[in-house]
Amino acid sequence: MTDEPVRADDPEVGRPKKSAAGIPAIAHAMQYALTEMGPVRTVRTLTRMNHVDGFDCPSCAWPDPDRRHAAEFCENGAKAVAWEATRKRVGREFFAANSIAELRQQPDHWLEHNGRLTEPMYLPPGATHYQPIDWDDALRLVADRLKAMPDPDRAVFYTSGRASNEAAFVYQLLARRLGTNNLPDCSNMCHESSGSALTETIGVGKGTVTMKDIGEEADLIVIVGQNPGTNHPRMLTTLEQAKKRGARIVAINPLPEAGLVKFRNPQTPRGLAGPGIEIADRYLPVRINGDLALFAGINRALVERQDKYGDVFDTDFIEHYTDGFATAVTHWRGLDWAELERQSGLSRKQIEEFVSDVVGAERIVVCWAMGLTQHRNAVPTIREIVNFLLLRGNIGRPGAGPAPIRGHSNVQGDRTMGIWERMSDAFLDALRAEFGFDPPREHGYDTVQAIHAMRDGRVDVFFALGGNFAAASPDSEVTAAALENCKLTVHVATKLNRSHLHHGNEALLLPCLGRTERDVQAAGEQFVSVEDSMSMVHPSRGRLAPGSPHLRSEIAIVCGLGEALFGEDVGWRAMREDYRVIRKHVEHVVPGFHSFEERVQLPGGFILPSGPRDSRTFDTAVGRARFSVNPPDTVEVPPGHLLLTTIRSHDQFNTTVYGLDDRYRGIKGGRRVLFVNPADLQALGLRDGDVVDVVSTWRDEERRAKAFRLVTYDTPVGCAAAYFPEANVLVPLGSTADISNTPTSKSVVIRLERATAAALSQSIGSD
Repeated sequence: MTDEPVRADDPEVGRPKKSAAGIPAIAHAMQYALTEMGPVRTVRTLTRMNHVDGFDCPSCAWPDPDRRHAAEFCENGAKAVAWEATRKRVGREFFAANSIAELRQQPDHWLEHNGRLTEPMYLPPGATHYQPIDWDDALRLVADRLKAMPDPDRAVFYTSGRASNEAAFVYQLLARRLGTNNLPDCSNMCHESSGSALTETIGVGKGTVTMKDIGEEADLIVIVGQNPGTNHPRMLTTLEQAKKRGARIVAINPLPEAGLVKFRNPQTPRGLAGPGIEIADRYLPVRINGDLALFAGINRALVERQDKYGDVFDTDFIEHYTDGFATAVTHWRGLDWAELERQSGLSRKQIEEFVSDVVGAERIVVCWAMGLTQHRNAVPTIREIVNFLLLRGNIGRPGAGPAPIRGHSNVQGDRTMGIWERMSDAFLDALRAEFGFDPPREHGYDTVQAIHAMRDGRVDVFFALGGNFAAASPDSEVTAAALENCKLTVHVATKLNRSHLHHGNEALLLPCLGRTERDVQAAGEQFVSVEDSMSMVHPSRGRLAPGSPHLRSEIAIVCGLGEALFGEDVGWRAMREDYRVIRKHVEHVVPGFHSFEERVQLPGGFILPSGPRDSRTFDTAVGRARFSVNPPDTVEVPPGHLLLTTIRSHDQFNTTVYGLDDRYRGIKGGRRVLFVNPADLQALGLRDGDVVDVVSTWRDEERRAKAFRLVTYDTPVGCAAAYFPEANVLVPLGSTADISNTPTSKSVVIRLERATAAALSQSIGSD
């Protein structure tokens, strides 16, 4: 996005914290909430958040406990609610005063903090400013442009992970009724690798554990490529529960994270005024992209102990429930320890010590997030973790199993509802039986494929249900240009963001209700449902008055467009007026949703069935859980280069930046920073505080991110880290994970160039 400003940050840099939460978490959450919402609104929202009669947190997808605290939220959850329920507004006066060109010069933090969108806005061809448009005219315009396309596959329907189950279901219905499976979503960019690996090996693309398994049953909890303290803070309470009953916790991550060192639970006296509780019993500082080699080494060590001592493997489970065991064992026996050490960055001694934890544990859960999923070899890595679990029978027993932890509130539910470019024939057959039309069968575009198609002029209409596509996607400049290559871009949104400024020949902003707001339709007040990381489905009921009388629910917008396109062919108006109609359709189409209306309103909702968890049945190609052979490999880094991983700051949720501090890593007042091991800086002739351009190298291509401040940090030698979305410009569009096609945002080869004085003089200050 070359027309946007480059700002050389000059943050205060202190020592990283050694604990998470505590009184600072309360203070920061309340300061942000009170500033955005005021005292009355703060009380009304936070006391209803994550409660049975309230609304689901709009940030992460961590489950709700059976017994809930009065304040059942974390610091970042409170910020997410305050971000949405702010009293600030962005109306027609704002857009009249600010041209697109002027808005592009502002940082993302400024754009979103102006407040909530209040009415539909339209950017005509050649215009410089968004201008108001009536709802009926807006929907008619979209319908007309879709009807004018020569092929329905020239439309792309993107969604973020925060849409409700009901909104996701009618959204995929709209796309398929139009005649396309172009339904890319944020899963393509985050946990697609998890789904690919788990579907192949255990027959379902989701985790198999519950919160009870982690908090009350597991003997050993392994947390890989995940930072719960920032990305899923309420998970720390469950880990604290596990530690108190004697479970061991092992953290595997290139960067040490405060939340996995010590947790000060703000709900308890010990957390507020006492020493808190140490979380990780063992920390393995794996090299970036070294996880496949690590788990291959773990599995080799388990084979060696089985040979020497016996009783290490669950041979009964392996014999009755798995396939491919002998071939996998032969593969592990042939691995070279020296190469496994080199690729993982860990010594054989460190790996063997962890294996001692493993053989001493009866029930093991492995949790992971995007630190595993965004590499070229992500799918083999997760398959190797499944191998690890299968060897000791750790799937289908209490307190054991794989747990991919989703980073967005209903991203898992969206996929369950059919938001996927490759839904099964069984799902499409059920859709045909329910609605009386034949859905398209040819697979559609995923996110990366959609960007290619827009860039190459093969897409006319880009429609986004939430999200910040331009900021969240890889290869930022290419993605922005791809959006601008469309004839029409449409964004259903609550706030202004970067994507709205990289528009097609025409553009629409359609403002929607947030999670916190009451949704009243013709049949009365409505609720929606969501699915969390543990496959629990529960209701969400907004309680605040809508931020503007012109806001519509996501469901009303999608169904209104369906009615404008197709009339009442599948009952769009009935679904818009009463969401119970949608849930009845879901009940008929989606497995596991029988008696949906009745069960979703039970306290805590209901859990979806899981063959691996419930009965050790595996819907794979061979009808058993599958061992796989995954030859270890890693990204090889040329001399003078580093391997970069992208991360979130603590004051951030996905692409939404609440503030410019990351107090857990000791950063205050800036985001254009690069964390590097001091030995690497010395070898490169650089120092802490230098400002550099970061250049990514992939094949014969280069990408550049300007003016990053170097910060010495405890990363593995040869490894570096930077915040996204600022570093997304460095991620090549063509560099994706094998099988899942997920962008490789966690392993980017870079070199550093000292920023020139001329470049620094063009900087316009910090955010």
